[in-house]
Amino acid sequence: MRKAFVPLVVLGAAMFAYAPVAIAHTPYESTMLLIQKVFYFHLAAWAGLGLAISVCGIASAIYLFNGSKVADRLGVAGAELVVVFCTFGMISGSLWARKAWGIWWGWDPKLTMAFIIDLVFVGYILVRRFGGPGAEKLAAAMGIFGLATTPFIYKAADWWRTIHPQTSVMKTLSNTEGGAIMWSTVWFCIVTFLLLTVLVLAARTRLERLKTRLDELYLAAEDL
Repeated sequence: MRKAFVPLVVLGAAMFAYAPVAIAHTPYESTMLLIQKVFYFHLAAWAGLGLAISVCGIASAIYLFNGSKVADRLGVAGAELVVVFCTFGMISGSLWARKAWGIWWGWDPKLTMAFIIDLVFVGYILVRRFGGPGAEKLAAAMGIFGLATTPFIYKAADWWRTIHPQTSVMKTLSNTEGGAIMWSTVWFCIVTFLLLTVLVLAARTRLERLKTRLDELYLAAEDL
């Protein structure tokens, strides 16, 4: 991964630079027009969020099972990305909602659960920093809880009455005028955000490893 990191960063930067161009050349949706273009980064951010939650939850379970330091560092990196992507997703969704539904925030189940999951992972980070001895295991348990709630967030619009579109709305995209171009732009943005997630996870995990090594060197110096 270390040898491929720089080329992947260059590729990711190029994809992010091109993404607004691709979105600008994508046809308008017939009812929402310009504001619908928020959708491309909004959905891609949730894709990155799903990957980050999965990494954090699985790594947290591994850490609790065998105490793996690598898994612990991955859990921390994943939790921080969850907060970033979830916050971005809620902000972009609110901008879209204001135009589409006339409100910034509706407190329906999907939105409320997304807000709660954001708070859970903010709590993860605070516990890690200020929780004292044993905080790593408590934070790991929070990471597993966050992963367990993710399917409920994804399916909330299908299971409960909500103003948020159901997941099946994506299937109708190909039936609209210019649907093929819209779909290609959707997937391009999703792949771009997933690549960003992988790169940041790798960089943040390495930073955490170096931080741990530095702490060990300080402790060794104090013992001299």
